[in-house]
Amino acid sequence: MVNAQYPITTTPKYNFPLPNENLQLPQQFIELSVRSLKRKQHLQPPFPNTNTTQYSTTECLEHFFPTTSLVKLKPNPAKTPIVGIDVSSIKLGETEAGILLAVRGAIVWKQANRYRYLRLGPFPFHITEKNKNEICSLRQHHQTAHIQEHTSPNILYVQTKLTTLLERWIQASVNQTTRSSLILWDGSLTAGTPETPVKTMEQMLKEARDNQNTILAFSKMTRLLLYGHRLTGLIGESPPPCLLKIQNYPTYVGPMHLMGNIYVAKLTEGSCTFRLDVDKRLPHTQTIEAVQKLLGNDLILQSYPETLRLAHIFSTFTATEVLGIQRCIAKENNIKIVTRPNVRRILFGRFGKGPEG
Repeated sequence: MVNAQYPITTTPKYNFPLPNENLQLPQQFIELSVRSLKRKQHLQPPFPNTNTTQYSTTECLEHFFPTTSLVKLKPNPAKTPIVGIDVSSIKLGETEAGILLAVRGAIVWKQANRYRYLRLGPFPFHITEKNKNEICSLRQHHQTAHIQEHTSPNILYVQTKLTTLLERWIQASVNQTTRSSLILWDGSLTAGTPETPVKTMEQMLKEARDNQNTILAFSKMTRLLLYGHRLTGLIGESPPPCLLKIQNYPTYVGPMHLMGNIYVAKLTEGSCTFRLDVDKRLPHTQTIEAVQKLLGNDLILQSYPETLRLAHIFSTFTATEVLGIQRCIAKENNIKIVTRPNVRRILFGRFGKGPEG
């Protein structure tokens, strides 16, 4: 009797699929990756020293970006009060019903070589599905700034709404109580959101003008582009202090209204440049004068004013403060913070990073 050995082969069901003309995604995916890396990205105008090129900085700007103009600045030591405003928020934890937040603002004054500050808060909030609409319908300082939601807001977005509401209230209060000062904002003069309607921003800018104040809004990050490049990268190697004015930039970006003239500010040596928004109703000469007074009255490091830096520091929550606020809320209000299982960490261990990580 002969034992025949039958050949063992895998069935097509368990084989990898054979090449198919219709399955081109992997190859296209690779080709797209290669093309994206080879595509030229360095289209911004160079700003070399005039000793090594036949073109001046102004000629380079006019050639590449006919709607920009570079302005050299000189510090003006004329005594001018400076006020910096910033607001921050933090998630304290979760409860069985929702989430706990804390919001805090800070105002810093620079005058006569001295800094003074005022902290507002922290203001703790317990956000639940039951009260989120009530919280999001808070009125701002101006009666015209009523938040109207067409749909029920996501509970996770309430933190941003509360932060913006407190910030606008502080900014409006400073506008009304300050005269002949430079008011520094962290952010931009952009309106058109439920938290910052256009009418609210218009009224705040008008109040600043009426009190001879100048609002300078510094943005650390910006999504605005010019010819496919971020605005903050356009100023190149121009020697500071200088401003690059972006002229004739569209007033609308989607639903957002740009309420200020847009500049790129490079105020000191270093790697940092910032988007700077200034009220469109102010003459260009007044804007230049305001920035030059800022240079002459405040400490500027990495192109950022010290007054605004201190406002950020005083508004930010430290780890010790977070623990103290959690303890206080638990003791005074009998609200228990729960620790929910981190599904990503359970599934993926130390690789489980993400929204829950």
